[in-house]
Amino acid sequence: MANWSDPRPRAAPFGATATTTGSAAYDAGLRSYMLSVYNYMGSGVLLTGIVALLFAWGGASSPAAQVFMGGGPLKYVIMFAPLAIVFGMSFGQNRMSTATLQMLFWGFAILMGLSLSTIFLVYSGTSIASAFFATAAGFAGLSLYGYTTKRDLSAFGTFLIIGVVGLLVASIINIFLQSGVMQLVISGVGVLLFAGLTAYDTQRTKSLYMQVAGTDMVGKVVIMSALSLYLDFINMFMFVLRLFGSSRN
Repeated sequence: MANWSDPRPRAAPFGATATTTGSAAYDAGLRSYMLSVYNYMGSGVLLTGIVALLFAWGGASSPAAQVFMGGGPLKYVIMFAPLAIVFGMSFGQNRMSTATLQMLFWGFAILMGLSLSTIFLVYSGTSIASAFFATAAGFAGLSLYGYTTKRDLSAFGTFLIIGVVGLLVASIINIFLQSGVMQLVISGVGVLLFAGLTAYDTQRTKSLYMQVAGTDMVGKVVIMSALSLYLDFINMFMFVLRLFGSSRN
């Protein structure tokens, strides 16, 4: 049977030379795998941004304003469809083909763009750009840390996920309370939680390669890992924007 715990090639009789060659091949495969993850993730963020900008083009007369301020069922379809896709991908990934997951990922990125288009109606362009580049810089540093650190971050995973659930509950409660102070606290905690998740998910993504290298599961893992990092980036960006963004005049 295959050894799923360590898919790297076994050492050949030639000893150190063969081991070094196998290690180099493994490292090259890991770099290619991580590059694919970041390419998917970055392309998804770019697609979301373009769709959001185009949907909100025209301000008060834009399609985004008509949908989200005019009411109607389409507003709720756009808001909740991305969540449905995430659950569908998460629970159905083993039954779905790589091509299906790819299609769902791009569809998710487009729907997220439609959903996030309202930020162009609420916040100034300078605020959005500043929040985006600050998030990008923070994400890059945190992801690099998660990739290079020798510290096992898996112990933080449960804590971070519980924190996200608590954050969601607090956000729902604040819908009714409409507390500005509570919103600031939620945003601050949200930035910290998704910063931690960025490092954690990066390390987890790297670790998964050891389990799937050389199998037909690599493509699926690339897409699902890109989805996790995409969600970390977008959520961190939104919380940064809510903390420091200024409204349109």
